[in-house]
Amino acid sequence: MVNFIPWDSQPLELWSEKYAEGKQIEVNGHVIHFIEKGAGPPVLMIHGFFLDSQMWSPNIDALAEHFHVFAMDLWGFGYSSREPMDYSYQLFAEQVLGFMDALAIERASIVGQSMGGGSAMLFCIQHRNRVDKLVLVDAAGMPDNLPLTAKFLNIAGIGKFLMGLKTNAIRKKNLGDFWIHRRKNLTDEYFEQATRFHKVEGTGQAMLSILRKKFFYTLCDEIPKLAAMDVPILLVWGAEDKSVPLERGRELHNLLPTSRLEVFERAGHVPNYEEADRFNSLAVEFLKQT
Repeated sequence: MVNFIPWDSQPLELWSEKYAEGKQIEVNGHVIHFIEKGAGPPVLMIHGFFLDSQMWSPNIDALAEHFHVFAMDLWGFGYSSREPMDYSYQLFAEQVLGFMDALAIERASIVGQSMGGGSAMLFCIQHRNRVDKLVLVDAAGMPDNLPLTAKFLNIAGIGKFLMGLKTNAIRKKNLGDFWIHRRKNLTDEYFEQATRFHKVEGTGQAMLSILRKKFFYTLCDEIPKLAAMDVPILLVWGAEDKSVPLERGRELHNLLPTSRLEVFERAGHVPNYEEADRFNSLAVEFLKQT
C-alpha cells in the first residue's frame, strides 16, 4: 500500500484544513468542529464511538429542510481537540452545554447515537430546561458488556499495536462486525469517510482511553431520573445491532414512559445510515410534532 497514510499520523490542524467541512469554535479551551445547516428550531446531532459528525451525512440535509441543524464532533473525534481529557458522559454533557452556550442556543432537540445517545440522556437529566425532545439511536447507557473485540483491544499493548497497523482490515472488520449489518453497505466510500479522522494524531489514544474507562453502560442510576421527566423521546434501534442489542432498547423503552420505539429490521448499529430515508422521515415527523 504505497499511498497508505498511517493512522494517528496527521496533525489536527493540517487534516482539518484538508477535510473538515464545517466550522470551529473554542469551548473551555478546546476546539469543537461542527457542521451547521438549515433554519428553524435547533436540532443538535451527537455521533457515537468510533465515528464523527460524518455519520449524519445521510440525514443532515433532510432535517435541515425543517430545522437549524448542528452536527458536532465530540472531543477526541472528528476534527475537534485531542488533548488528554477525562473522557466520560459527564465530559461530553459539559461539552454540549458549552457548545450551546457559545452559540446562544437556548433550547434544542438532541439526536444522539450510541455513546452520543448516552451523552444526550445525561445532558437532558442535568439540563432539562435546555432540551425539547430526544431522538436516541441505538443508545448506550443500559447495563451491558463490552463486545469481545473491545475487551481484546483493552489488553495492555495489544490495542495500540492493532490500531496502529498499516492496514484497513482491523477497522473494516470492526465496522462489519459491530456497526453495519448489510455488508453491501460497507462500501469503500463509506469506510473512507467514516475513518478519515482516524488519521489525526491522538485519535487512537482517545478511543482506547474511552474503551478502558468502560463507561458506555453506566447510566442505570440516571435513567430513572429521565423517566420521571416529561421529555418526548423517540427510540430508533437496529434489530441486528451487535454493539447495543435490541434487547437493551426494549428495556430502555420499558423504563421511559414518554418513549416510542421504532425497530429497523434490516439495520445494525447505525440505522440512520442503513435505512436513511425511513430514519429521516421518522425523525422529521417526530421533531415537528407539537
